[in-house]
Amino acid sequence: MRWLALFIAGPAIWAIGFSLVYALHGAGCSHGWPEVDVPGLASLLHLALWAGWLATLVANLVLLLALPAATGDGLARWLPRAGAWIGLGATFFSLLPVALATSC
Repeated sequence: MRWLALFIAGPAIWAIGFSLVYALHGAGCSHGWPEVDVPGLASLLHLALWAGWLATLVANLVLLLALPAATGDGLARWLPRAGAWIGLGATFFSLLPVALATSC
């Protein structure tokens, strides 16, 4: 049953990151972060969203790299890696638009 927990880990990291980025978006918009400029970068809102997105990507990459090589039979052999790839892909494609095109 450990393989099932490892399979769910990738999508769980995505869900946490998704919630984090959208919470940062809401908080930033309500507190005026788009008007706060960070020298040499973008607005504080953009910086916060990029940080949340990149932190989630890194967490998914760490999970993918930490998984042991395929062992076992059947589903236990490839499902944990599949879950990690699903989480990584979902993080990249679902949060990239939020990090790039913010609007309040």
